[in-house]
Amino acid sequence: MAVVSKKIPAPDKVKIRTALLSVSDKADIIELATVLSKLGVKLLSTGGTAKAIAEAGLAVTDVSDVTNFPEIMDGRVKTLHPNVHGGLLAIRDDADHVEAMKAHGIEAIDLSVINLYPFEEVRAKGGDYPTTVENIDIGGPAMIRASAKNHAYVTVVTDPSDYPALVEALQADDGQTSYALRQRFAAKAYARTAAYDAVISNWFAEALAIETPDYRAIGGVLKEKMRYGENPHQSAGFYLTGEKRPGVATATLLQGKQLSYNNINDTDAAYELVAEFLPENAPAVAIIKHANPCGVATGPTLAEAYRRALACDSVSAFGGVIALNRTLDAETAEEIVKLFTEVIIAPDVTEEAKSIIARKPNLRLLTAGGLPDPRAAGLTAKTVSGGLLVQSRDNGMVEDLELKVVTKRVPTAQELEDMKFAFKIAKHVKSNAVIYAKDGQTAGIGAGQMSRVDSARIAAQKAVDAAKALGLTEPLTRGSAVASEAFYPFADGLLAAIAAGATAVIQPGGSMRDQDVIDAANEHNVAMVFTGMRHFRH
Repeated sequence: MAVVSKKIPAPDKVKIRTALLSVSDKADIIELATVLSKLGVKLLSTGGTAKAIAEAGLAVTDVSDVTNFPEIMDGRVKTLHPNVHGGLLAIRDDADHVEAMKAHGIEAIDLSVINLYPFEEVRAKGGDYPTTVENIDIGGPAMIRASAKNHAYVTVVTDPSDYPALVEALQADDGQTSYALRQRFAAKAYARTAAYDAVISNWFAEALAIETPDYRAIGGVLKEKMRYGENPHQSAGFYLTGEKRPGVATATLLQGKQLSYNNINDTDAAYELVAEFLPENAPAVAIIKHANPCGVATGPTLAEAYRRALACDSVSAFGGVIALNRTLDAETAEEIVKLFTEVIIAPDVTEEAKSIIARKPNLRLLTAGGLPDPRAAGLTAKTVSGGLLVQSRDNGMVEDLELKVVTKRVPTAQELEDMKFAFKIAKHVKSNAVIYAKDGQTAGIGAGQMSRVDSARIAAQKAVDAAKALGLTEPLTRGSAVASEAFYPFADGLLAAIAAGATAVIQPGGSMRDQDVIDAANEHNVAMVFTGMRHFRH
């Protein structure tokens, strides 16, 4: 049964007379306490916060003196008391509430400054189970929620970045806060506890191997408000979930203007793709446009890998995003600045390369400090009307699969390498996806078509166009391996690839018409392997 409001109007201004300060992150707390003290505000505090305030020479009352009960159980119980929560929740203009406060000796608390145990940090650092559990804050969220509910009378601050706004308001208005400010802080407070609980609940699901919990919460912290979303009429913000996965979310922007919504989306796609190629094996470069690769290659040097990736589709690469699996060096930087590029992301960059990129001040340069682990577990999510689709990250690796040769002809060693190369890329191309590859270089990429035949033909045509641009007598699809991210439902898609010159095929298999496809491959003396794993990407 819903609780019925007495409809007591909220006051516009509330004088701050008593403040409760209890923070895990003590950044700037002494400065704030000093301002409050000068304004004549009585300070209440707990544990380490109270100690820090007292050591700064400020008068502070320990919460245990308010509750008449000591901290117990290693600090697990200290603020969970009616003298605290009554002081936060009391409606000052409700006669019954005022009478209850008088009867029980409860003092009103007008300001609560609270931030939480560092659960996110402990989890990110891989704390063991007991340590992680111990860093679940109980009293903090309870006080935050109580304060935020009673924002008609209580100001709640959960983020040190909001201290200046609080101080400015108090100093400008004789130690008072406005209802609008209290509303804004209350909204942020509930969002903070929601995001905090989301991290905890997802940690439990992960620790207990619960793949689809009955309730799924996903929270984030705003990193930056964006100029707009996918299109100028859409608003957008970039939120961090706290996952310590090297990439665009954790990268450092060394130069260039703020990344757009589309930049971030494309940069993430590029870096996740290039991470499929271990840097100790070979330098690798991926060039992305609209979240799809237009060229991927390995090479003896990073610069050569870039040139080979660009050769696949230099037209589409214009205005694209470039991802590297090794430190960006000067030679590669010199090649990149020849073409208009939106973003470069790499694990690191040399000083010389940095100077070269600086010639293009609008070119965004990001360093991520490492590569994301393509085998690591994780979650991905997308919204639908009224719902959220959540799944585990596609961390399947072709190196971990048992490839099954299903044709009479066995692939050569080179064909097998090209198959694996192409299938790695297929995992990162929008479905339906067809990728031709030869000698560690994409020859043609067909993405996002409703028909697999169309994807095969588009990729083949791109290879023809690239050959003309390079002055080659024939496209690189001649003698190439072709990868399909899902099975061929009919032989027509395979026949289109064979017509383009493919001599080896890698696909998941599993179609009712697999035998028809195998027969077509045998008829054309084409080698084909099944992976048993599909890589749809929508």
